[in-house]
Amino acid sequence: MSDPRKAAYEAAKRAKRIRRQVGEAIADFRMIEDGDRVMVCVSGGKDSHALLDVLLALREKAPVRFDVVAVNLDQKQPGFPAEVLPAYFAARGVPYRIVEQDTYSVVKRLVPEGKTLCSLCSRLRRGILYRVAGELGATKIALGHHRDDVLATFFLNLFYAGTLKAMPAKLVSDDGRHIVIRPLVYVAEDDLAAYAAERGFPIVPCTLCGSQENLQRKAIGRMLKAWEREQPGRIASILRALTDVRPSHLLDRKLFDFAGLAARGAPRAASGGAPVEPLFAE
Repeated sequence: MSDPRKAAYEAAKRAKRIRRQVGEAIADFRMIEDGDRVMVCVSGGKDSHALLDVLLALREKAPVRFDVVAVNLDQKQPGFPAEVLPAYFAARGVPYRIVEQDTYSVVKRLVPEGKTLCSLCSRLRRGILYRVAGELGATKIALGHHRDDVLATFFLNLFYAGTLKAMPAKLVSDDGRHIVIRPLVYVAEDDLAAYAAERGFPIVPCTLCGSQENLQRKAIGRMLKAWEREQPGRIASILRALTDVRPSHLLDRKLFDFAGLAARGAPRAASGGAPVEPLFAE
């Protein structure tokens, strides 16, 4: 039988760790500034719920003033409990907007059966959320992607696209009008799952991406979990590596001027005193 005091201690320690990691990410990437109006995109999943909850907690003690507004996109998925999130936002005293737009039918119509829905669905959502951010006067758009999402994106690009690219903690939209932030980039998914259960958030499941078990992203997630089981600390090490990039030790000539490298001082003479011929001399 589990010890309730120990469980409560672990829950408090986890909540403190999550708040600290979110605070560090906000500071490291200057995500939130004085006077910001932060639009938190709440899908109803554990990650976005936790993001909203932590930002509300941090706002009370933050060294800068910022407002929070919650936004949910009702994509008209069959069986979506439309009353759950408005009731939750109202109970928390959080300003909110529910945006109703039937992207579900569009995605199901355009994407062949068995194919991944994520790409089209995310593009449609992004366009709608950018529009709503403008209407609300939001200066930042906060998304709930966490550490494991960042690493999964890194390995997906590495394995399938041949690029060293992860998920940015902060970005400017293509039209330059919006700044998107991901305050959970340092937070582990397992911590968020436990935190959501402990806080009793009203979770709303997604019947689009959440129902696709054969996604490459989920396979990468299983790989990362297996690595962490075999060698605890490996995931944290990979995340640290993304914060300490050495372009001179990679092979991208756009990031480092390899051709312009030159030795300092005169070349050493050969043993017979003759100057050393440069490689590839004509």
